[in-house]
Amino acid sequence: MAKDTSTSPAPSGKRAERSRQAIVAAARELFIHAGFDTGMDAIAAAAGVSKVTVYNHFAGKQELFTEVVGQAMDEAHASMAEVRAHLAGATDTREALTRTARALVVAATDPSRLALRNLVTGELGRFPELGQAYQQRGPARSAAALGELFGDLCERGQLAISDIEVAVIQFFGLTIYPHLIAGSFGAALPAGLADRLIAEGVETFLSRYGRDQPGAGARAADPAGARDQG
Repeated sequence: MAKDTSTSPAPSGKRAERSRQAIVAAARELFIHAGFDTGMDAIAAAAGVSKVTVYNHFAGKQELFTEVVGQAMDEAHASMAEVRAHLAGATDTREALTRTARALVVAATDPSRLALRNLVTGELGRFPELGQAYQQRGPARSAAALGELFGDLCERGQLAISDIEVAVIQFFGLTIYPHLIAGSFGAALPAGLADRLIAEGVETFLSRYGRDQPGAGARAADPAGARDQG
């Protein structure tokens, strides 16, 4: 049974933070390999702390699992932020989109993130709020970051997008969704096929939204709508 921490402040300080990160790392490993039914005793033992220490940081297993998923998604988001920073001022639109697609695929195909995604999916019946947490910390943030990148490229006259929210979903569909589908069955796309999907996906996207393409539209006034998709 979870300890009641409603009146106790969370531990603070460097030592407490080390313990917290050890707990999250141990929980991530055990959740991936043993599932959500992993006991808090096992997590405490793997982290090298007491069960009381675990409950000092997390009110229960669901809260701990949400933090595990959140940190995994933060890692993926950080890679997108690095890509956007690298592409600031880039003049080659095709290269910019290709780099972005590769970063998305690398993040999406990380084995531990795929395993956590599948675990969240499997637990939606018992804990639907886990899906909400995953969406907010993962796909929604990635979609917002991609929408901002498209906005940058539109402002520089490299893309012409009338509905950035739709464009974000289309780009995901052309690049990472095939990997997520394969990953849900425990499979992976061959490297050669993954490379071709990226190359052809970027060409397909540019054929619709490239600035000089006849089908390209004016940039949407506000790309913020992309934040709720992914």
